[in-house]
Amino acid sequence: MEKIKQITVKNEPLLLFGGIYSNFEALETLHGIAEKAGISPANVICTGDIVAYCADPEPCVKLVEKWGIHNIAGNVEIQLRNGDDGCGCDFTADSRCDLFAKQWYPFAQKKVSDSSIEFMQQIPEFVQFDYCGKRCTVVHGSYFHTSEFIFKSTPWATKARNFAATNSDVIIAGHCGLPFNDIQNGQYWLNPGVIGMPANDGTTRVWYMILQPADDGFTFEHKHFEFDYDETFARMLEEELPLAYAKTLSSGLWDNNDILPEEETAAQGIKLDFPSLDFQKA
Repeated sequence: MEKIKQITVKNEPLLLFGGIYSNFEALETLHGIAEKAGISPANVICTGDIVAYCADPEPCVKLVEKWGIHNIAGNVEIQLRNGDDGCGCDFTADSRCDLFAKQWYPFAQKKVSDSSIEFMQQIPEFVQFDYCGKRCTVVHGSYFHTSEFIFKSTPWATKARNFAATNSDVIIAGHCGLPFNDIQNGQYWLNPGVIGMPANDGTTRVWYMILQPADDGFTFEHKHFEFDYDETFARMLEEELPLAYAKTLSSGLWDNNDILPEEETAAQGIKLDFPSLDFQKA
């Protein structure tokens, strides 16, 4: 297994997403979106956490493997392939998220096959590539810590260390569960968000990102879609997974804001809107 894998993508539309969270219905929907748009698997990148809260970890891993896209390992994949007991999410001990993880993670361990663990063993921790003249690095939390929570409000100095360490113009990240972009000094921190759970904005939408070539760089756009969350909800109840996470699928609100900084906590329930200004040239 390579820690940092150099990959090649074409200067064509590039689809970025993360946080499948064992949500098969959401993954199937995004797969269909990519196929309809004619985006090849070689130009699709997942920022990790194929497996987590929902009821179909094994079908999700198998579809990702069959799809043939680029992946990096989220903390859950790293923990599963290492045979570790916890999810490695860096939740505060005995917080609600930590208590829920003690339900869904053992379930995932039981459901994921040996062949899926073998697939996870081949997933790198980071990928790097050139796109439209920009050097890009994909991380899960950060380059320094897979489970580091980095948000829009996280100080730029924290983000800047990642650009310096990877010699990158663009960092593409996941883990925090919220889509955002942060642009300073000609450097771009892009988080496409996750597809497995809504973004705590009171809607049932889930998020991904599309990059497209431009005359002297590329543009990026935050995109969202809806999926059949009733089926996902029913499957979670059937498997006796945390009801709080199942309810998030229909409410669009997280059960708690334990991981969120003050600014993101204050934004709970406010519908996310990325204006046309955010369809920017990089």
